[in-house]
Amino acid sequence: MDNYRLCAFADEASPMIEGQIKALKRNGIRLLEIRGVDGVSIAAIDGAKASEVRKKLDDQGISVWSVGSPFGKIGIRDNFKPHFDAFRRGLENALILGAERMRMFSFYVEGDIGGAVFDEVCGRLERFSEEAAKAVILLCHENEKGIFGEKANDCLRIHKALPEIKAVFDPANFVQAGEDTLKAMGLLAPFIDYMHIKDALKGSGEIVPAGRGDGNIPELLKVFKAGVLTVEPHLRVFAGLEKLEKEGEKSSIGNTYATADEAFDAAVSAIKAVVGI
Repeated sequence: MDNYRLCAFADEASPMIEGQIKALKRNGIRLLEIRGVDGVSIAAIDGAKASEVRKKLDDQGISVWSVGSPFGKIGIRDNFKPHFDAFRRGLENALILGAERMRMFSFYVEGDIGGAVFDEVCGRLERFSEEAAKAVILLCHENEKGIFGEKANDCLRIHKALPEIKAVFDPANFVQAGEDTLKAMGLLAPFIDYMHIKDALKGSGEIVPAGRGDGNIPELLKVFKAGVLTVEPHLRVFAGLEKLEKEGEKSSIGNTYATADEAFDAAVSAIKAVVGI
């Protein structure tokens, strides 16, 4: 475990920042990938709220590893200007929170994802990248269902075109997209900054604890030998989930665990077992 540091989306334990802090400390985790605070998306808070949250985290010895933003989760044909304006405000909040990186996406696409769509995706991502560079924030692209970078080959196209954007490797999302996670890791390893830890079953796409699905997480960690692993439980429906999924999309999350805290603890225990704690 000495090679890895655990982080987590603690909003799956509680929508309230105090509950998130308790869940992190209970599990011995000192890094937070901040996605929602006090029931509000991290993209919607203002600077005063960001400062308030930063103080509470600092007081408990918890640092924000990454801002788990929703930026890039709009349609490729949607109006980009208001989204870009929100992105700029998000960068300001990231600096207040002490984050050095931001998770983002490459836009929902439908049908043909040929050259014209790729050019539009890269044009928008380049604007994100240029703005992030001014703030000295590292952008990390997550492979997400339904976006341009859903498949490993399309993620590779993004990283080759914009190498300053790094990768967040999510095994469960690749499983749900019908990808072989080991082949995806082989393609993307040079670009990966950190990993999201959640696993999934082929066919159903159901999310399961790390090491119990078809994401090949133990094998992936033989390639990604050191770094940050963000636990993303997705083992129980939690407050704010509907805002994270595309409208009309069927959720792959069941309610296997009785409470959000139980689901969070189980997800952390699973990855600790994989890495040998």
